[in-house]
Formats: sequence, structure tokens, C-alpha cells
Amino acid sequence: MPTVAVVQSPPALLDLSRTMERALATTAEAASHGAELVVFPESYLPGYPTWLWRLRPGGDMKLLGTIHRRLLDNAVDIDAGGLDPLREAAREHQLTIVCGLHEIDTRFTGSTLYNTVAVIGPDGTLLNRHRKMVPTNPERTLWGRGDASGLRVVDTPVGRLASLICWENYMPLARFALYAQGVDVYVAPTWDAGERWQATLRHIAVEGGCWVVSGSTALQGCDVPEDFPERARVFPDEDEWINDGDAVVYAPFGGPVAGPLHRERGILYAAIHPTRAAGARRSLDVAGHYDRPDLFRLSVDRRPMPPIAFTDADEG
Repeated sequence: MPTVAVVQSPPALLDLSRTMERALATTAEAASHGAELVVFPESYLPGYPTWLWRLRPGGDMKLLGTIHRRLLDNAVDIDAGGLDPLREAAREHQLTIVCGLHEIDTRFTGSTLYNTVAVIGPDGTLLNRHRKMVPTNPERTLWGRGDASGLRVVDTPVGRLASLICWENYMPLARFALYAQGVDVYVAPTWDAGERWQATLRHIAVEGGCWVVSGSTALQGCDVPEDFPERARVFPDEDEWINDGDAVVYAPFGGPVAGPLHRERGILYAAIHPTRAAGARRSLDVAGHYDRPDLFRLSVDRRPMPPIAFTDADEG
């Protein structure tokens, strides 16, 4: 059975180079333990913007601007090769990687960031890029809205895999779009933790009849780098658990097979059997025999939605 490794180690917040080094080291460690799938948390490269929940939007604009400029300089430009080190690691270790990141799209303004999850195959191919469709609460001051072009299930050696980010998993139609494509391994990178989030994951494992893999960043005040702007003011308590982590793996139509990993830095390992997903849907297949397409109909527009389309003279 394939082994999944759910990473719960903290990044070097706002530092892409150091965080990428940690991601590569963690991938190598997971590979040495036989992992075939490695899952990083939401916006791991270079760290979830937890400061948004501490600094009131419209408050200290100077500090928010300083942090934002640092984040822009450390965001990932996928089209310019920003994920190449991780793609090479996937190829070297022959495993699938799911990683959350701050993405900057330099094809257009080069100013808007997206909350993106990338799926990288064991040959280094970028199998999917999904941008969070609706940023949550203060996240809307930071990230743009993604389209549905990445709302896809892709084939991997560990099964048919798809991902929604954090509170996207509360969007029933988004979940249904993945169920209808036959998802075996449902990955939910997040910043959320706690019993309410565990209840959501448990529900998805039943509703979708699929493996559910979720991980957040276990982060304490002492994990925030010393050079974070006005660190002592934003993160004054070194011992505070900013996020508990709670990485977990749920079986199809069942309970947890590993985790939750609570307030521990490290990697959670679990053995999964992707073919169990189809069998688990024998009694409840919400996009199959338990669906009523004659009564309910969902239409998903997966066309990319760039901000502008140019037609040049030489194009007719």
C-alpha cells in the first residue's frame, strides 16, 4: 500500500529560499521512510499569512505594506520556474508532491497573489495548479480569486487525486465537482485545525467515499523568524501555539487511520489503499447511483479566466 507523508513542520515565514530548502529536506526525509505522496500545508511557500488575523485591515498600513512587499519578493512564479526545485525533488525521489504556495502571476500585472495548491507527479510534471476560488475573511485583502481551471482530478501512482484549499472544503458544489470525477485521494491543505475541522474531514470521507488527507502548519511564536517585520509586536509570545497543526488521514467511509498530530512539528505517515475508495461507494455514491441528475444539475466552467485577452493584427 502507498504511504502518504503529511508535513507539519513550520516554514521560514516570508523567506522563500529557506522555506524551499526545508521543503526539499523534508521531501528527502519522507522518501527515506518510503513515502509515495508528500503533502505540504496551505501556502507553505513561504508560509501562511497568519499576521492578517492579528493586524486589522486598514489599521497599520505601513507595517502591512512592508510585510506585503516582502511577500511579493518571496512568492512563487510557477511559469518562471519557481517550483523547479520541488519538481526535481519529486523526480529524484519518484513521488507525488502536493504543495500550497503564494503564487504570483507575472504574465499579467505581476502584482496580484493567489493562494495556490500544486500537484507534482513523480516524473516532475506539474499535474495541476488550483487557485483558491474564494479567499476567507481577511485573506481577501491579500489574495485574488482563482477560477475553476484547476478544479480537476488527476491520475497519480497513489490513485486519482484532487485538492481543495481550507474553507473551499465547505463549498458543497466544489466538493461535488471532484466527487463526480472519481476522486480516490482527496487532499485538503489548510490553516484550520481543531474539532470542527476534523468533523468536516470526517464528513468528506463519508460523503465522498474517499481517502481524506489534511495538514496544517504547527507553528509557535518561537518559529517566526527574527527578521519578521516588527516581530515582537505581531508575535509577542514565544510560547504561544499560533496553530496546532492536527495533520490527519481519514479512510473512505471511516475514521482516522493516522493523527491528528497535535502541536507536534514533524511528519505524519499513513498507509493508504486507493482502490478501497471505489468499494466504499457501493452504498453511497453521491455523484453516481445516489445522484438525481434529472432533478439537480451542476455546470462548471473550467475555462481559464485571464484578466484580459488581446487580439493582434497578425492573428487575423
